[in-house]
Amino acid sequence: MQNKGFVITFSILLTLVCLFYLSFTFVTRNQEGKAEKYAAAYASEHSKGDQLLYDELYNKQYSHYLDSMSTERVWPGIPFLGDSIGYTLKECREKEIGLGLDLKGGMSVIVEVDASAVLNSLGDPDNDAFNKALQEASDENRKGSNRDYISIFLDKFKNANGTGKLAGIFSTKLRDQIDPQDNDAKVESVLRKELQAIADNSFSVLRTRIDRFGVVAPNVQKLDNRAERIMIELPGIKEPERVRKLLQGSANLEFWKTYNYSEIQGYLATVSELSRQALSSTASDSSAIVKDSLAVDSSSVVAPASQLTFAKSLDQYLQRIPYDGAMVAFVHKNDTAAVNAILHKYKDLPERPSGLEFAWGFKAEDQKETQFALYSLRGDGVKKGPALDGEVVISAKADQSQHGSAWEVDMQMNTVGSQRWATITGAEVGRSIAIVLDGSVYSAPNVNGKIEGGRSQITGRFSVEDAKDLENVLKSGKMKAGVHIVQEDVVGPSLGQEAINAGIISFILALFLLMLYICLVYGLIPGMIANVALLVNLFFTIGILAAFGAVMTLPGITGLVLALALAVDANVLVYERTKEELKAGKNTKVAVVDGYKHAFSAIFDGHVSQVITAIILAYFGTGPIQGFATTLIIGIIASFITNVFLTRIFYEYMLDKGKLRHLTFTTVISKKIFKETHINFLGMTRHIVIISVVLIVAGIASLFINGLNGGIDFTGGRNYLVRFDTKVNADDVEKILISEFPNSTVLVLTSGSASQSASTSQVRITTNYKIEEATDSVENEIRAKMALSLAANNITLKGATDKETIDTFNSKYVQSSQRVGPSVADDLKTAATIAVLIAIAFMALYILLRFRDIAFSVGTLIAVAHDAVMVIILYSLLYKIMPFSMEVDQSFIAAVLTVVGYSINDKVVIFDRIREIRNMYPKRDITDTINEALNSTLGRTLNTALSSMLVVFCIFLLGGDTIRSFTFAIFIGIFIGTYSSVFVATPIAWTIFKKEHSKKAIEVK
Repeated sequence: MQNKGFVITFSILLTLVCLFYLSFTFVTRNQEGKAEKYAAAYASEHSKGDQLLYDELYNKQYSHYLDSMSTERVWPGIPFLGDSIGYTLKECREKEIGLGLDLKGGMSVIVEVDASAVLNSLGDPDNDAFNKALQEASDENRKGSNRDYISIFLDKFKNANGTGKLAGIFSTKLRDQIDPQDNDAKVESVLRKELQAIADNSFSVLRTRIDRFGVVAPNVQKLDNRAERIMIELPGIKEPERVRKLLQGSANLEFWKTYNYSEIQGYLATVSELSRQALSSTASDSSAIVKDSLAVDSSSVVAPASQLTFAKSLDQYLQRIPYDGAMVAFVHKNDTAAVNAILHKYKDLPERPSGLEFAWGFKAEDQKETQFALYSLRGDGVKKGPALDGEVVISAKADQSQHGSAWEVDMQMNTVGSQRWATITGAEVGRSIAIVLDGSVYSAPNVNGKIEGGRSQITGRFSVEDAKDLENVLKSGKMKAGVHIVQEDVVGPSLGQEAINAGIISFILALFLLMLYICLVYGLIPGMIANVALLVNLFFTIGILAAFGAVMTLPGITGLVLALALAVDANVLVYERTKEELKAGKNTKVAVVDGYKHAFSAIFDGHVSQVITAIILAYFGTGPIQGFATTLIIGIIASFITNVFLTRIFYEYMLDKGKLRHLTFTTVISKKIFKETHINFLGMTRHIVIISVVLIVAGIASLFINGLNGGIDFTGGRNYLVRFDTKVNADDVEKILISEFPNSTVLVLTSGSASQSASTSQVRITTNYKIEEATDSVENEIRAKMALSLAANNITLKGATDKETIDTFNSKYVQSSQRVGPSVADDLKTAATIAVLIAIAFMALYILLRFRDIAFSVGTLIAVAHDAVMVIILYSLLYKIMPFSMEVDQSFIAAVLTVVGYSINDKVVIFDRIREIRNMYPKRDITDTINEALNSTLGRTLNTALSSMLVVFCIFLLGGDTIRSFTFAIFIGIFIGTYSSVFVATPIAWTIFKKEHSKKAIEVK
C-alpha cells in the first residue's frame, strides 16, 4: 500500500485533535457532577423533608455552583503551565458536544423580518397603488407562498400601477441610492439590499439579546434560502412566553445624557443609609429577589415592592471607581439583583436628582466576567427620556484610527439627527453620552466639543471585537421593523430526557447487534477487526463533530448509526472480494491485498454517492435534519479512512509478521450460504416486476383517495404532544376538540412512546386554527380551549379555577408544541420537492460520469425514482393502518433522500461488477455477464441490506416516537432499494445493452 506513512501520521494527528475536543465534554460533565453533589447535599440539609423546597434549592444551588465556576480555569489543569494557560468552564461548555432540543428540551423558533414594514418605511405613504400592493402582498404572504416578499410586492405593484415606475415611490426617502429616472430593476436591487441590511442588523440584535438571556450554547443562524429569516435554538429554556416577548420586540437604540458621580453622590449616600437601617427587617438571601437582573426584558428585573429584600446596604455592594464620570461603580454579577431592588425601593426619595435612571453595562469589565458597571443616566425633556433616538443613525463603520492603530467607530446621522446632535454635544462638552441598546449601555464616550454635520468618531479602548459590536449596535438604529415568529418548536425537559434514554439504548443495541452480525458472518477475528474499525470510526466521527461545535440530536444519532451501518458495507465488500480471491487459489496475504484493491472502486463510488445525497440534504434541510446530514457526512468520511486504509494497514502488518494466514472469512453459519449460486435473475424479472406495477397502481389510487398524512411542516398549523394519566381514545379527544375550533381542521392521533406505561396514553393534536396569527394571545387561547374542554370531560385534571386548570394542563400534560406558519410550510414543500429531484438527477449524472455508459445512468435514474415513489406510495397505503404517526414532513423527506443515497450505493456495487466482468470477457453474452454479476454480489447485497435493516429496526423499535416515522421510511426504503437494484435498475441496463448490441450487429451486416 502506497503512502502508508502519510495515512498513519494523519490518523495520529486526527486522533489527537479528536481527543482534544472531546476532552471539553468530559471536563464539563465532571464539573456538572460536582455541581449535582453540591446541590444535593445543600438541598438535603436545608429542605427538612419538603420535596418542593428540595427541588427549588437543588436547582438554585446547582446553577449557583456552575455560575461561580464559569470563569475559573478548569482545563487543562497542568500546574507548571501557569494560571494564564487553559480554558474556563464557560469556554469548555461552549466547546463541548451540545445536545439538541429533542434531547435536552427547549425552544426553537424561526423569526422573519417584517418586510412589509420595511418597504412601508421606505416608500411614499400617500401613494394608493403602493399601499394597495403592500396590503395584497402581505395577504398572500400570510396565506403561504414560496416566493419572497419583495417579489410578491413587485408583482402586486405592477398590477396596481400599470407602467408606473417604482423609483417614484422610493426616490424621496432613498434619494442617496435611487433617482426618479431609475428603472425598476435597480430599485429592486436597492430594496433587496436594504432588506438584507436590516436582516443583518436584526441578526446582531437578536444574537445579543440571546447572549444576555443566559442560555448555554444557543444557536443563532441566518437561513440561506430566505435572507430575512433567522433560526434560533435555545436548549433547556423553560419560559417560551418570555422568549417570544424577547425576540419580537423592536430594537431600542437610544442616546442618553448622563450624570457624573459627584452629582448623585448625596442621593446614593442617603440610599445607602436607608438600606442599612432596613436590614434588620428585610435581611434575606438577595439572590432570591430577581430571576435575572441583567435580562433585556426589563419586566423581569424588579419584583413586587413587598418582596424587595437585600442582605447588605447599597454602599457595601458598590465598588467605587476612582474618577468622576457616568460610570458609578462596579458590581459583582451575583449582586446586581440586590442593587436593582435597593434602587427601586428608594426611587421616590426627594433627594433623587431629576430624571436620574440607572443602567448596567452590556458586558463584564474584568477578565473573569464577574464585574458589571452601573451607569447613571440623565433623562431629558418633559418625559425625562433619552436625548435622541437611534433611528437618526444612517451609517456606522468600525475602523482603525488615522492617527494610530487604535480602533474607533465612525457614525453618521441624518439631517434631523445632525441638528439635534449638534445641540446636545454643544451643551454636554466634558460629559459622557451613553449609547444604550435594549436598556444596556454599550459605550459612554466623552464629548470633546460640539459636533456639527452629524458625523462623529467614537473612540475608546476598543478591541476590534468591541468596535465591531458597537458598529452593529449603532446600525440597529436603522431598524425600521421588528420580527415575528413564523415557526416555533417547544420540547419539554421530561420528553427530552426520554429521548436521551431512548437514543442511548437504541444506539448501544444497534451497535452490539451490528458487531455480532459481522462476527457471525465472517468469523471472530475478521469480525473483531472490523468492529474495532467501527469503534475507531465512531471515535473519529464524534471527535470531528465536537471540533465543529455540532449539536447532537436524535436524528443525528440515527445518522451516526446509519454511518456505522454503511461502514460495515465497506467491510462486507472487502471480505466478499477476499473470499473470491481465496476461492481462486491465492494465499491469504495476496487475497487480502487483492480484495482491498478490487473493492476500492465500489467503496469509493458508494461513499461519494452517499456524501452527495447528504450534502443536498444539509443544504435544503433545517435544524435536526441538518444535524442528521452533517453526522452522516462525517461518519462516511471517517468510514473511508478506517475501513479502506487503517484496516488494510493492520492486515498487511500482521500478515507480514506471519500471522492471520489461516483466515477464511467464513463461519459455520455463513460457509454454505450464497456459495456458487446460479440464479437466473433476469429471467425472473418479468414476473417479479408485476409486484412493482401492482403497488404503483394501488398507490396512485390511494394518493387520490387517502392522500398523504401531511405534517405541519408542509401544511402549516400547530402541533401538541399531550400525555394523559389514563388510557384515552384519540377519536374521543378529537370529537371533543372539533367543537372548540370551528371552521378549522383538528386531527388527533395516538402517538406511541417507548417509555410509556400501560396505564397512560399519548396523543398528537394538530390544528390549523388561526394559523396566520402568531401572537401569544392566540397560543394561550388554543391551550385554554384544549385544557378546559378536556378537563370538563374528565380527561385531564380540573383545577379550582380556569387559570389553575390551564396551568396544570400546560405544565403536566403538554410535552411539546410546534407551530409552522403557512409561508414557511409552502417554502419547505418547495425545498423538499427540489431536494428530491436534484438528488435523483445528481445520482444519475454521477453514475454516467463514473461508468461512462448511458445504460447504467438510465437504469439508476428510473430505479431511484422508483424507490422514492414506492416509499411515498407505501406511506399513503399504510398511514391509516399503522399504530404510529406516519407524517410526510421534513423528516420524511430526509428519509427519502437517505434511501436514495443507500439505493445508489447498492446499485454501484452491482454495476461495478458488471463493468469488471465485461472488461474481462468482452465477447460474453450480456445476459450471462449480468446474471454472473448479480450472483457474485448476492452475498454482499443481502449482508449489507440485513445489517442495515437490523440497525434501523433497533432505532425504530426503541428510538422513541419522534423518529419512528423517520426510521420506518428508511427501513422500508432499504428493502425497496435492494429489490430495485436487482429487479429494476439492472434489468433496465440489460435492456439498453441488448438494444445497443442489436444495433451494432445490424451495422456490421
